[in-house]
Amino acid sequence: MDPMTSMNEVVIFDEHVSRDKQRTANVYGRRSPERVLEEEAPEMAETTPSFKIFPGQAFPLGASEVDNGINFAIFSQHATAVTLCLSLPQRGEINKLDGGMIEFSLDPRLNKTGDIWHICIEDFPRSNVLYGYRIDGPKNWDEGHRFDYKNVLIDPYAKLVEGQRTFGDPMHKLSKFLGTYDFDSLPFDWGDDYKFPNIPEKDLVIYEMNVRAFTADESSCLDQNICGTYTGLIEKIPHLLELGINAVELLPVFEFDEFEFQRRPNPRDHMINTWGYSTINFFAPMSRYASGSGGAVCASREFKEMVKALHEAGIEVILDVVYNHTNEADDKHPYTTSFRGIDNKVYYMVDLNNRGQLLNFSGCGNTLNCNHPVVMEFILDSLRHWVVEYHVDGFRFDLASVLCRGSDGSPLDAPPLVRAIAKDATLLRCKIIAEPWDCGGLYLVGSFPNWDRWAEWNGRYRDDLRIFIKGDTGMKGAFATRVSGSADLYCKNKRKPYHSVNFVIAHDGFTLRDLVSYNFKHNEANGEGGNDGSNDNFSWNCGFEGETDNAGIVALRFRQMKNFHLALMISQGIPMMLMGDEYGHTRYGNNNSYGHDTALNNFQWQQLSSRKSDHFRFFSEVIHYRRKHQVFCHENFLTKRDVTWHEDNWDNPESKFLAFTLHEKNGGDIYLAFNAHDFLVKVSIPPAPPARRWFRVVDTNLGSPDDFVGQGVPGIGATYNVAPYSSILLEAK
Repeated sequence: MDPMTSMNEVVIFDEHVSRDKQRTANVYGRRSPERVLEEEAPEMAETTPSFKIFPGQAFPLGASEVDNGINFAIFSQHATAVTLCLSLPQRGEINKLDGGMIEFSLDPRLNKTGDIWHICIEDFPRSNVLYGYRIDGPKNWDEGHRFDYKNVLIDPYAKLVEGQRTFGDPMHKLSKFLGTYDFDSLPFDWGDDYKFPNIPEKDLVIYEMNVRAFTADESSCLDQNICGTYTGLIEKIPHLLELGINAVELLPVFEFDEFEFQRRPNPRDHMINTWGYSTINFFAPMSRYASGSGGAVCASREFKEMVKALHEAGIEVILDVVYNHTNEADDKHPYTTSFRGIDNKVYYMVDLNNRGQLLNFSGCGNTLNCNHPVVMEFILDSLRHWVVEYHVDGFRFDLASVLCRGSDGSPLDAPPLVRAIAKDATLLRCKIIAEPWDCGGLYLVGSFPNWDRWAEWNGRYRDDLRIFIKGDTGMKGAFATRVSGSADLYCKNKRKPYHSVNFVIAHDGFTLRDLVSYNFKHNEANGEGGNDGSNDNFSWNCGFEGETDNAGIVALRFRQMKNFHLALMISQGIPMMLMGDEYGHTRYGNNNSYGHDTALNNFQWQQLSSRKSDHFRFFSEVIHYRRKHQVFCHENFLTKRDVTWHEDNWDNPESKFLAFTLHEKNGGDIYLAFNAHDFLVKVSIPPAPPARRWFRVVDTNLGSPDDFVGQGVPGIGATYNVAPYSSILLEAK
């Protein structure tokens, strides 16, 4: 075909039009599609429809429906050859590529605009097609290239991805992943009266959770087809409402590879990645979270149903997103599924001074080249897609300091991607939260570039609260700073207390119960000789390592858990708790349980039921109490009008007791005291505001239901005995 042929001229693929066969073979591949069918699937040749091929258009990237067919477009700056690979619906098994794909080789003279390769096929199926690309290019490893024409690659812009259908099924652990699309389904019905919760940041109470682990256990008492799925989560929304949270932060729900550890012999080849930090594609919801092995299209619909149901319950949806690395591992153990084979030098940071080796600031073998203009736009397109298509309310960015590095890994003062996310019009209504560190040592707690938008996981809060409440000396001032909003970190650059996401526990590390039950990590089951996971846990086992029947130790542990929870919920900033801490979930000292698709991670509903009268009740009541009292949710940092510290000697390193009063404008003051000593402290209670008296709401030393009394217990005198390792809350009424 002449390169100057009109863009409107078509090439017809039809086994009855023989004069075009050689012509089309030269333009679109070594063999015409009819020849492909005759050689690889002769039984399909007569039933395969004829196709009209157009050069196509460069935008939008991915597979899209256009007036004259289905358009495919993919970016690759350094590719020298691109072939579109298609598997039609009638070809059968979704979990198996049998070699019978139709392949169209794209002509760079006709099917390329700039660095984007494209093609349009008329009268092509509008759903159930699997597609990918073979891409060739320079073989110079030292320059950062990793092209291999043998691999069929996932389109980075594929909106849906198909692979194995059942989570953790070892029979399909070597299944190929490919993109797919669905233009046949009706638009999702969000409802005429649909509203976003739009909860102010200062009023959020976040529940970090794993979609699968929440209902995968048989104790969830759900139908087996919906255990561990988006639909299963919907069924348990009443629990979230009873607990009192108003936002869920979902561990990764982008399509990921749970079998990444089982593709080669290694000490971890028994593990199944249940946390999801192994992203295959950044647009597609995890297909194996669909009910009944429903696949990609079902997952998309059910994810929307889950978001809609959570929104109707007044609960926001925040996604934990992993834009720092992908599933493709390192150069020693590569697993090429997409980016590596499409344009490694663009998508990943490479060290051109060291034979083009991948830079690794993620701890997972590769690092996305986030501030490259193409990769930056790709990430923004992904985020916009989740907001527009799936109505999510925000994002927590895993190892977000990676987003602050240039292509050579050097830190940037004003990283373009971080700024673009903060300023993007589509993302303006979203909460954006950084985990402000990475595995390369770029620790940015309190100094993450923010443009008045970005909140941060406050790692300093976590550490200081752990150290104070377990009873270490010299921590009273730090504890006071953290519960009052971490002004030392955030009272600058127009930042607010709610830019601090406060947490004591998160998915990685000890659970709350393990924090008070173990002095040391116990990660032997992970297969890494106990070398994985943090050694700096600031934990205390309360006198015995691990499980015990000693009633005194058990009581102390539950008291300490209540102390942590109360401190978290009365702190200025956004509190975040971990799924399972509301009943005291244990991982038996494993502080890095990412690879266990078992009860070690799964929510144990029977334990929740057995403790609803005590531990869960306390946790729930304290959360609801926080949400009813704006004194814990200040828009701005506390002033002398807002708080009175009952402390004469801040410099005493031996003091482990702190008391203070938070002042309400209407006189409904709240007095709090935390005693981390191993002895009782008799404290003088300040006078209540005029015409009011003190009522005891919380005393963590007391058993249920006396540990929390919502209406308050009267009769508080001039002094109060605060028991060892306990805390109290008094309200002026």
